Amino acid sequence: MLLPITLTLAAGCALLNLWLAFRCARIRVGSKALHGDGGDPLLARRMRAHANFTEYTPIILILFALIELALGSPLWLWIGALVYIAARAAHGIGMDADHPTLWRAGGALLSWIVTAALAVTALYVAYHATRSVPAPPALAAR
Repeated sequence: MLLPITLTLAAGCALLNLWLAFRCARIRVGSKALHGDGGDPLLARRMRAHANFTEYTPIILILFALIELALGSPLWLWIGALVYIAARAAHGIGMDADHPTLWRAGGALLSWIVTAALAVTALYVAYHATRSVPAPPALAAR
C-alpha cells in the first residue's frame, strides 16, 4: 500500500476534525448561536481549538506524505503520527478551560515538536539523503 502512515494519519485527523466540530455544534445548537460564538466563551474556545487544528494539520499531512514517499514507513514516523493525533486531541480538551492547562500546553508543545522534527527531516532528505535513499517499494515497482 502506498503511504500507509499518511493515509492512517489523514483518517485519524478527519475523525478528530469531526469530533472538534461536533463539540462546537453541540454548544451552538444549545445556545442557538447561528453565527460566530454568540457571546458564549466556551463556544469561542472550542471554535478556536477547531480552527487551530485546521491551521496545523495540512502542513503536517504534507510533510508526513513527502517524508514517507522518500523514506518509506519507518516506526518513528508511525510514532510521530500517533503523537500528533494525541497532542491535537489533548489541546482540544485543554482549550475548554478558561485558564492555562497542562492538556493545552502539552498538546501545543508536542504539536510543535512533531512539526519541527518533520521539517528538519524533510530538509535532511532534500539535501543529504536523496542520493542514497531508494524509492519506496510501491513506486519502484511501477
